[in-house]
Amino acid sequence: MAKHNPLRDFRVDRASLGFVGNDLQRPECILAERDGSLWAADARGGVVHLLPDGQQRIVTQHEQTAFAAAGSEAERYTAGTLPNGLAFARNGDFLIANFGTDRLELMTRDGRTRVLHDTIDGLAIGKTNFVLRDSKDRLWLTVSTRIRNWMDAFSPDIADGYIALIDERGIRIVADGFAFTNEIRFDASEEWLYVVETTGQHVSRLRVQPDGSLTGREIFGPRKLGASGFPDGIAFDAFGNLWGTLIMSDILFVLTPEGDYLEVLVDGDPVASATLETAFRAGCVSPDTLLATGGQLANWFASVTFGGQDLRTCYIGSLRGTRIPFFRAPVAGLPMVHWHDR
Repeated sequence: MAKHNPLRDFRVDRASLGFVGNDLQRPECILAERDGSLWAADARGGVVHLLPDGQQRIVTQHEQTAFAAAGSEAERYTAGTLPNGLAFARNGDFLIANFGTDRLELMTRDGRTRVLHDTIDGLAIGKTNFVLRDSKDRLWLTVSTRIRNWMDAFSPDIADGYIALIDERGIRIVADGFAFTNEIRFDASEEWLYVVETTGQHVSRLRVQPDGSLTGREIFGPRKLGASGFPDGIAFDAFGNLWGTLIMSDILFVLTPEGDYLEVLVDGDPVASATLETAFRAGCVSPDTLLATGGQLANWFASVTFGGQDLRTCYIGSLRGTRIPFFRAPVAGLPMVHWHDR
């Protein structure tokens, strides 16, 4: 008999939500360590270390010009350094997909930064979004679009995102033609790579071959997630459920192993979300339409991270929040590769 999925009957109790951090700027991606520490990407040009005792400190990239110094809010999302996706290198340094500088960077824990890759096949790499390390120490990088101003790529008609692999052979494109490639995750056996296509409004997956090539691309779950929303971050739990966020409509969702779609937390403004959906379909999204959306807990849900010693504390990253909501999940998260490094 198949085991009952504990998320079938689960909804986040808003009264049980806690918060960590304060005065954060764009904590889009969050990494959790065994000691209870969190590291959050920060728009001031680096990461914020959130300690279990409530203390926090920012580590900024020495060579960068802070994104937060740019002009209006809309301008700040298209200019300057903008640490986005994070991963730990095996030695504990930070791998940073920098959405502002369009490059993959390596930052030590004291802020010393160097560029790993900013071109591919002799061309500018594009809007680097997320980086993931696998159990073989290979790096997987998503590029959302080759268009410099990402807002011009926020369209149902553009699919120029790709996935690059970095291994002993260097950097190369292994899959192309995605609709705004965002976060990626492996299943427990690293047999499949799951890919968020934000403007495709769905999650795809590809089978991982021993040489790093990707085959058998297919949509996992519904072709369109939610009534109006754009998937951003994803994370697996130990049961095999894939958790994710719909940014701007601020929905936390789950795709079961069978591909069924469940909503476990809804915080956005449905009217503003519907307005954005209509504008998106018409190809006329404006910064004002985007910025009118979002909820109250952590504006623009962007990622899901499991932490705590039992990996049952679930943290929600965001693009416009200043603190990080968290709650206890009924099932533990799938440990990321860095959980076993040291």
